This record gives sequence, structure tokens and C-alpha cells, in this order.
Amino acid sequence: MYILQKALTIFMGSILIAIGVNAFLVPFELLDGGAIGISLIIHYSMGVKVGLTFLIVGIPIFMLAWKYYRSFFYNGIHGMLFSSLIIDLLYPLNVIGRELVTGPLMSAICGGIFIGIGVGIMLRQDISIGGTDLLAQMIARKLGINTGFVIFCIDVLIVSMGSLLIPSVNLVLSFTTVFIVGLTTSLIVSVSGKDINVKV
Repeated sequence: MYILQKALTIFMGSILIAIGVNAFLVPFELLDGGAIGISLIIHYSMGVKVGLTFLIVGIPIFMLAWKYYRSFFYNGIHGMLFSSLIIDLLYPLNVIGRELVTGPLMSAICGGIFIGIGVGIMLRQDISIGGTDLLAQMIARKLGINTGFVIFCIDVLIVSMGSLLIPSVNLVLSFTTVFIVGLTTSLIVSVSGKDINVKV
């Protein structure tokens, strides 16, 4: 029963994240933080699939987790693999997003809400999708500093670099997405009374 519940949570969370990315962020070339943000930068600049890039970015981080923080590895590997697959399977949603969403600000907000809910419901079951936030957890534990602060610094760096590399990326709207993702994730996780340490 517990395994089935986790599997269902990973499925639902991955679907929501994929909708947020493909239906709302991709149509307006918006960024999120973390590994998804890196994947979107590569997608916008080189046309590589978002999910595939997310998987590639996550592999070396999970290798580090396997060696130094085994519990992080077990709590994230399934979420990463399934989310990567679903993000690419639902990529055609970007066409629907272009038709349905009224503008980039609404897209940034809606994308952030969908991604935040997806991440939040997985975190409530102690599941993450890894990425740079898994790296942030390891750095924070190693240095004895707040995980949220490390995640924030990494997100700011990724979104800022993305806006410099891709002129069409709107920095303010992308930071709006990052903020909404973090806020929504925190609200979802707080319902379960857990501390939030990691997001996408």
C-alpha cells in the first residue's frame, strides 16, 4: 500500500510539473530555477528536449548522492526518472498553452503554481526530483548552512545566466515563476507540518 501510494504521488506530481513546464513556461520562453531552469536554457538555445536534459543534468548529482548521501539518492531517483519521461511526453502541450494562456505574466504564475503543487505533493511523501536542489541539500549539510538559502542562490544564478544567454528570456517574469514555485511548494508542504528543504 505504501509503495502504491508513493508511485501514485510520483505519477501525479510528474504530470503537474510537466503541465507547468510545457503548457506555461515553454510557450513564452520562461525559466524556473534548479535543474529545470538549466534544462529550459539548453532547450531554448539548442532545441534539446527538456526532460532529456533534466535527466542528463541530474545524473552526476545523483552519483554524488549515491556516494556521500545515500538517503537523498533513494528519495529522488524515481522522481527524477519519471519526471524526465513525462516532461518530454507532454511537450505537445506547449501548442495548447500558446492558444489558451492570455499573456506571459499569467503563464509565469500558472506555471509556478502547477510546478509548485507537483513538487509539494511529492515532498509530502519524502520524494524529490533531485537536480540542483539535491546538490544544494548536500552543500548545505556539508557547510552547515540553511538549505533554502543555498537553493535560492543557485536559482538566482541560473535564471540570471539564462536571461544573459537568451535575450528573449524575461528576467522579471522568470523570477516571478521561481517565487510562485517556492511559495506554492511551501504551502503544500506546510499542510503536512513538514519543513521544506528542497524543491525542483
